[in-house]
Amino acid sequence: MANISPIDIQVVNRHLCAISEEMGIVLQRSAFSSNIKERRDFSCAIFDKHARLLAQAAHIPVHLGAMPDVISVVKDEFSLCPGDIIITNDPFKGGTHLPDITLISGVFDQDDKELLFYIASRAHHADVGAKVPGSMGLSRSIDEEGVLISPSYLAVKGDILEDYLKDLIGLMRNPRERAGDIRAQIACLLRGQQRLKETLWRFGKERFLEILPYLIKYGRKFMQASIEEIPDGAYEFMDFLDDDGLSDEPVPIKVVVTIIGKEATVDFSGSAAQVKSCINATKSVTRSAVYYCFFCLVGEGYPVNAGSLEPVSVLVPKGCLLNPVPPAPVAAGNVETSQRIVDVVFGALSRAIPERIPAAGCGTMNNIAIGSQEGDKNQFTYYETIGGGMGASAKTDGLSGVQVHMTNTLNTPIEALEQTYPMLIERYSLRDGSGGRGIHRGGDGIIRRYRFLAPCSVSLLTERRRFAPYGLLGGENGKTGENLFFKKGGQNPGKLPGKCVIQVDEGDILEIRTPGGGGYGALEP
Repeated sequence: MANISPIDIQVVNRHLCAISEEMGIVLQRSAFSSNIKERRDFSCAIFDKHARLLAQAAHIPVHLGAMPDVISVVKDEFSLCPGDIIITNDPFKGGTHLPDITLISGVFDQDDKELLFYIASRAHHADVGAKVPGSMGLSRSIDEEGVLISPSYLAVKGDILEDYLKDLIGLMRNPRERAGDIRAQIACLLRGQQRLKETLWRFGKERFLEILPYLIKYGRKFMQASIEEIPDGAYEFMDFLDDDGLSDEPVPIKVVVTIIGKEATVDFSGSAAQVKSCINATKSVTRSAVYYCFFCLVGEGYPVNAGSLEPVSVLVPKGCLLNPVPPAPVAAGNVETSQRIVDVVFGALSRAIPERIPAAGCGTMNNIAIGSQEGDKNQFTYYETIGGGMGASAKTDGLSGVQVHMTNTLNTPIEALEQTYPMLIERYSLRDGSGGRGIHRGGDGIIRRYRFLAPCSVSLLTERRRFAPYGLLGGENGKTGENLFFKKGGQNPGKLPGKCVIQVDEGDILEIRTPGGGGYGALEP
């Protein structure tokens, strides 16, 4: 056995992370849609030949924790050759929701004989052919959410299956933009293949591969050491989604986090059964949200790989809201339910280590999808999420106007949005006073006001409009969010539900007021 030092492990880790980051840069700079090139709603990762995660870029948390599942499916169902590319968005085979399209390829040795790695890119596409533009509507079945792509060949031995791609994007709105984004993902994979082969040549294949098991072991030890710092015990917490979008009934999510030594078990058995609307979250998304919480405890500089995930077990019954069975709709589970999973896991951990856990953040991605109405000659689709307030902690106030927890996207610059789409942003500001008070104050949410310059279809999937982000240790809750709608020329707004699809006319105004974060610590009376 060769002598492998901690320096060797860290050098390999940093090389893999850098390759993942460079893949993301290629994707972002090659993409057509503002959702990918401006908001950077994508993720890239590298896996070994056994489908074990080796490294990921610091992209979207809800994507990356779920991707090991889809790599396992590809490993079991396909025998990849050099130049092959698999495409999928199947939520029940390691996906998240249909707009997140994943491309996977193998990386082979210099002689193209042995598969050594899998690489993947996952990107949120602005439309995948759903019932409503943007593919983020209030659906009742996955069939209404767009085209479901079971894992399939997109390229074989380096040749893109152009007829298949043409037929696929022909089922979606704005096929030119869809094709551009998919080809950007292909370019991203090609760069990953190139850099990995260069790295193997630089290190030597045998030496590089010999270090990988030690890297995974290092990740496992890192997470075990973090969990060991939490007192042993079982910690419960329950919170609610506002509703399922079809009724006013709140939807409970309950967790029991059990810590025994260096292992954590996260059990969601007391949560709601799957529902008829799109707030169901696949098991891959549920696991991803849980892993994110524990990664936050480890801190910066930790290795994120298969070993890091091993000490954390996630239990969720089949048919539960957090592990639905097909054909359950799941569009909002990835973006909204994942946020509440984080809230309940952190809430449970706050019972054990309150000094290390922040109050609840805004608890929603505030999703808005806008598209041209049926029959409009100028077809377009646009999707974005809006930030809110971060929860305060024992050490500091929460940040204001940021993306919190399971999303890590940027905002779309107003100039880019107004230049491309028929709308104006009349206001974009912090929502003063929306953060909860406390010894440390929760961050404030955002106010974003859209004036439409043409008739549009608008879908909203938002949360925390009813149940406020919680404060901790006597800190006040953050303010709930609001969705307000002004008809052209009207002065008095109507209040929209948190989840809805509306048709707007030229001159109408939509104003989104996002929640603030919870406060931390009680103020003296």
